[in-house]
Amino acid sequence: MEQKNELHENKMGTMPIRKLLMNMAWPAILSMTINALYNIVDSVFVSRISEDALTAVSLVNPVQMMIIALSVGSGVGINSLIARRLGANNQEEADKAASTSIRIGLFNYLIFFIIGLFFTKPFVSGYAEEGTFIFDAACQYMSIICMGSLFINIQVVLEKVLQSTGNMVAPMICSLTGAIVNIVLDPILIFGLFGMPKMGVAGAAVATVTGQLCGMIIGVSIIIKGEHLVNIKIKGFKMDWKVVGDIYKVGFPSIIMQSIASIMIIFYNMILVVYSTTAVAVLGIYFKIQSFVFMPVFGLNQGAMPIMGYNYGAKNKDRLIKTYKEAFKVAVIVMAAGTVIFQLFPGQLLLLFDASREMLEIGIPALRLISICFIPAAFGIITSTLFQGTGHGMLSLYASLIRQLFGILPLAYILIRVGGVTLSWMAFPLAEILGLTYSAVMLRWLYKNEISKL
Repeated sequence: MEQKNELHENKMGTMPIRKLLMNMAWPAILSMTINALYNIVDSVFVSRISEDALTAVSLVNPVQMMIIALSVGSGVGINSLIARRLGANNQEEADKAASTSIRIGLFNYLIFFIIGLFFTKPFVSGYAEEGTFIFDAACQYMSIICMGSLFINIQVVLEKVLQSTGNMVAPMICSLTGAIVNIVLDPILIFGLFGMPKMGVAGAAVATVTGQLCGMIIGVSIIIKGEHLVNIKIKGFKMDWKVVGDIYKVGFPSIIMQSIASIMIIFYNMILVVYSTTAVAVLGIYFKIQSFVFMPVFGLNQGAMPIMGYNYGAKNKDRLIKTYKEAFKVAVIVMAAGTVIFQLFPGQLLLLFDASREMLEIGIPALRLISICFIPAAFGIITSTLFQGTGHGMLSLYASLIRQLFGILPLAYILIRVGGVTLSWMAFPLAEILGLTYSAVMLRWLYKNEISKL
């Protein structure tokens, strides 16, 4: 263990930043890009059933995002704490944080099991009338996703533990396994191929949960069989509530921050459904497609966060700042490429989902207007990573609140009444400008009061 800690220190504390960042980030970028791809494939297959089927899945998308928000947000807190404790050579606290992760994953699952069991119909009834195809399909999809979320909750926290130690390949293998299984099973279960029953929308949910089960199995196997910089105790471990508090000091703001996107979609759907169910489907398609742009950047920040956390703990200002700058450069390039694609090929993107004429009329201006926010978002995402890596999760939370609750929803509510559905999409870039302004101010504050004094 001591030799591995020395190797970890040499890697995180001395390897050239650009090389280290790419080594750390590429597995997460690849796995999250593949995950974005299977989210798109999932909806592509569902859209072949009908536009109503796609709308049903789109209505449940915020709940799926909430599951990911809780698991990833908790994992961000675990990742940040372990990285900072390893940077400060505090092995005992790092081990405690790693062992706590499993318990946190189980608790997160319990929340969504209860939601799936008791709150599926009340949630869906807010958008669709009981007895309609959309209502029945959405209820089936949501209950399966929620009650089967044990696997993704455990998988994600294990991935974050491994990432915090600089191991980015093992989490990539977990994610890729789940994604590939999901992609293969989607058409088989949705359309009843190879003698399997034709399950329709429910088949898409079963394929997703099965893929998550396979990803979790790989993650558990890697933890049990491999040697790691931290030790996870399953039996005989007593919860240290101070460690839990340290995890959620960063993790809770991250949970809220990521949940805000889900809450925003829930209320945006409420605004749109009054005007058009097709607009709801368009918003769902946008979030599926934009994940293919955003997920590589989120993978980048997963690689950057442990480097930032380690060097912040080690009081190495130069490497901390250089990591931030290198990550920001890459994020801008990715977002610029995404902007070009959305501006030039919105119709082709929508036709992947068997778009009707009405969907094209609503969706083409939607993709072009919303994608204006991509490049400003690069600054917000990487700056939030710096906030989290240095233990200031609340700064990230406030940025998300400004962008998505105090920004997008009020603007969308006003704009849709002024100029209809099309004008409402301008809420995205306008809100992003508000978030960018806040992040820039707080970045200056953080540098002046803490980073400059390292």
